Parts: sequence; C-alpha cells; structure tokens
Amino acid sequence: MRMQTTLAVTAALLTCGAAGPPAAAKSTAKSYDAQQCFYTRNVTSFAAPDDKTLYVRVGVRDVYRFDMFGSCPDIDWNQRLALESRGSSWICNGMDAEVITHATGIGRQRCPVSAMHKLTPEEAAALPRRAKP
Repeated sequence: MRMQTTLAVTAALLTCGAAGPPAAAKSTAKSYDAQQCFYTRNVTSFAAPDDKTLYVRVGVRDVYRFDMFGSCPDIDWNQRLALESRGSSWICNGMDAEVITHATGIGRQRCPVSAMHKLTPEEAAALPRRAKP
C-alpha cells in the first residue's frame, strides 16, 4: 500500500533564487493564470492516483493537478518524488515542471508534465481519498 506522506524534495530540485515568476512568463499571460504560479520549495505533499496523474499540495491550502505526457513508472507507488523546475524556481504551467521518480528495477525516471491546473478549494475537497495530497 502506498503511503501518502510528504514529498521528499531531493537534490534534483533546482533552485535559481528567483524573486518572482519569470518575466518571460508574465508576458505570456494568455497561456496560464499568473495566480497559479508557485515556488518549488513550498511543495509539502503529493498523491498519485495512477501513473499519469499527480496531485501536489503547495503550502497549506493550494492543490495542483499535473498530467504527465505519458505513463510515469511507479509514480502511483512511490513515497518519494522530486519535482524539478525548468529555468527558474517557479512553476507556472506544465512545461515548467518535470517529475523525477525512482521506478522499481528501472532506476531514476524523468517524467515530463504536459499540463498543470490549480484546483479550486471545491475541486480539492471533492478529490477521492487516494488522490488527496
């Protein structure tokens, strides 16, 4: 049985010391909502109900859904994952993130994210128990 404890942010987590969302991201406001950006070090827990979906809790109240480009081996069984940001320490859309997992018998796997969505409080509350981070 997979335990949903805390997200172990490993050395693979990049930090670039940005003070806010990247300026380039701010100029492309049509591609995402700037209010859904978060700083990678604020991730506190995760849950993966299947091998293509990851829910991440950021801080106390925010929950984000990450959809993988394809199957991410053992993501739904892992107790430790790393969330790596590309380009800065902020994640503002799916293309900014990559999930790193340690798959049984395969070793470390990088799983690109195709989409990210910040859940409303109602959507987060409605998640099945297995999917709640």
